[in-house]
Amino acid sequence: MGARRAGNRNPESAGMLYGIGAYGMWGLFPLYWKRLADVPSVQILMHRVLWAFIFTLALSLALGRRKTIVALLRQPRRLLATVTAGLLVTMNWGIYIWAVNSGNIIETSLGYYLNPLVSVALGGAVLKEKIDKGMLAACGIATIGIVILTVSLGRLPWVALTLAVTFASYGLIKKMVGLDALAGLAMETAPVFPIALAYLLFEQAAGRGAFGAAGVAETVMLVLAGAVTAIPLFLYAEGVKRIPLSKMGFLQYISPTSQLLLGVLVFGETMGGIKAIAFGCIISALAVFAVTRRRAPEA
Repeated sequence: MGARRAGNRNPESAGMLYGIGAYGMWGLFPLYWKRLADVPSVQILMHRVLWAFIFTLALSLALGRRKTIVALLRQPRRLLATVTAGLLVTMNWGIYIWAVNSGNIIETSLGYYLNPLVSVALGGAVLKEKIDKGMLAACGIATIGIVILTVSLGRLPWVALTLAVTFASYGLIKKMVGLDALAGLAMETAPVFPIALAYLLFEQAAGRGAFGAAGVAETVMLVLAGAVTAIPLFLYAEGVKRIPLSKMGFLQYISPTSQLLLGVLVFGETMGGIKAIAFGCIISALAVFAVTRRRAPEA
């Protein structure tokens, strides 16, 4: 009995570690994209798609995942879901890069604070995952903080809302499709790859391309954008297969907290007293969630 319980917990423990790794890396992304601030945001996005596809496809083939990719191509519903996931995550990337390089890191953090609430809602509504009282209490406290943040902005936070909805929907599709993480990333970026390649070739031919012209460091970073993109997505995909979407959603708070601190402490964005109160609500929500997880009965 005890061995069976331990076996049941191991996949979830691994899933939590994968999730922490993914969100920890995402939390540091502003440092990377800010270094490329002189490159137009659309070009950064297209390079990100291009090199992510090349990196994940090459690695998939090297690790013998060809059969997985071929099998997906023969399953229209799963293929359509994968393409949809790719379009959602590409939209998410583009808005995020633009927001970071236009001085809106705090609003991106708001979006990723919203994301767990959307994930919990989707997990309960679509996947029928159990939402206990601890989760509801944590969601309630976090919602208060997010409302305060939204009001303090004085406008509709479209960046935050779009980031939250696109990534939560992406996570839902990944959870439902259950595709091999590495092959899935290759197939998600495949539909956008030809567009990215054509756009970048056009920009290079017109003399506007940053590749090779923005400096050695910037050019190398554009190429490495594929690996930088793929690694946390791989960790996320592995994590979301092992733990409920609602729990994965709460690990999300690691990323926006890091982004918020970077925006304020490193990049000099302002956060007055009201935003600090909202931030306190988010931390309180995390505390409630952590305490109720310890007290929750084992399955």
